[in-house]
Parts: sequence; structure tokens; C-alpha cells
Amino acid sequence: MNMAMPAPIRIYIADDHTIVRDGLAVMLQVHSDIKVVGSGSDGRQAVKEVATLRPDIVIMDIAMPNLNGIEATMLLKDEAPGVKTIMLSMYATKEHIFRALQAGARGYLLKNSAGSELVNAIRVVQSGQRYLSQKIADTVVDDYLLDHRVTGPLDALSTREREVLQLVAEGHSSAQVAAMLSLSPKSIETYRSRLMQKIGVSDLPSLVKFSIHHGLISLE
Repeated sequence: MNMAMPAPIRIYIADDHTIVRDGLAVMLQVHSDIKVVGSGSDGRQAVKEVATLRPDIVIMDIAMPNLNGIEATMLLKDEAPGVKTIMLSMYATKEHIFRALQAGARGYLLKNSAGSELVNAIRVVQSGQRYLSQKIADTVVDDYLLDHRVTGPLDALSTREREVLQLVAEGHSSAQVAAMLSLSPKSIETYRSRLMQKIGVSDLPSLVKFSIHHGLISLE
């Protein structure tokens, strides 16, 4: 009696570095139970394509242009429910990890440990369990389990305000942001003024510094 082979785990890779996307794809395709079905270079593109492709798992970088990986993960809960996310990041801070888990990520893996551990993480997450990188301190996990509602300055902002914050910090004009979010420039100015008041900054350099410190944008 012939036993049918289970369908491979379908993977989408979101990372703004081409060499990382290509390297991960090559590494994953070696495994017969894993199939890479798509990839994207920014969070907004990833949300759009994942909603169409409906992979099993998204490998998501945190620091991406236009829309970071944490906000993209939050949007995917509505745009593609059922699709699981594994965050692949260079950030090992408690804030980044907690925010990723709160956004709905089922896994968190540090880039410097990605390799065979990523393959293991994919299989674990696909089975319905959560996976956290072996290099993340046990105390971080313990803190999360004790109180997974960690608050910070970004929690005072709405989803739209965080989107505007990232795009403004990346250097986009109000008109450009308005076009990207299908809003009027006046609305963007209102969002910008309100979010700056909430996070306690009064000028663009301070806004950029705040965004880098909280991982919305990177120095790369």
C-alpha cells in the first residue's frame, strides 16, 4: 500500500536584503518537506503577497522599509489569518521579542543562529507550538510568561500612527506617505503631529532617533 507523502510546508521569506532572501531560500529548498513559494523586500509587499499566496509560514525580518516586520505581522492576522509568522531578527532585546510575540509571531529567531535552527523552528511552529531562539535568555521567556503585556512608548500609538511614524522617519514626505497609505496629506500631518506629541518629540531628528532606538528603522 502506497502512503501519500505529506504536502511540504509552504514558506514565504520577507527580508530587505536580497542576499539573505536568496541564501535562506537555497538553504530551505534542500529539505524535501519545505517549499519556498515567494519572497519580498518590505513589509507592505509581504502583507499583500502573503494574503494572495497563503503560505503556511512567513519568515519575517523586523527591520524593513515602508512597514516593519512587527506591524506587518499584526496586519497579517486580519489579511491572512491562519498564516504563522517566525520573526528572524538581529535584535535580542526584551522589547523587540515581546512586541513580536504580542503582534502574533509564533517564533523568534536571531539571525546569527539561523541555519539548521531555522529548519527546526519551521517544523515546530508548523506543528502548532511556539519557537524561541536557543540564544534568547531563559529570563526573557520567563518574564514573558509572567506578564506578556509589556508596555512602552509605542503602545500609546495606534497602528496607523506607527505606520506614519516609520514612513516619516525613513524620510518620506507627507505627500509620499499620503499616497502610500491612500490618505490626504492633511490627514498625514494630523497623524504626524499627534504621534509626536504622544511620544514626546518636537522635531524630525528626535523622531528619527526614537524610531531607531525602538527598532522601527535601522541604521543600515
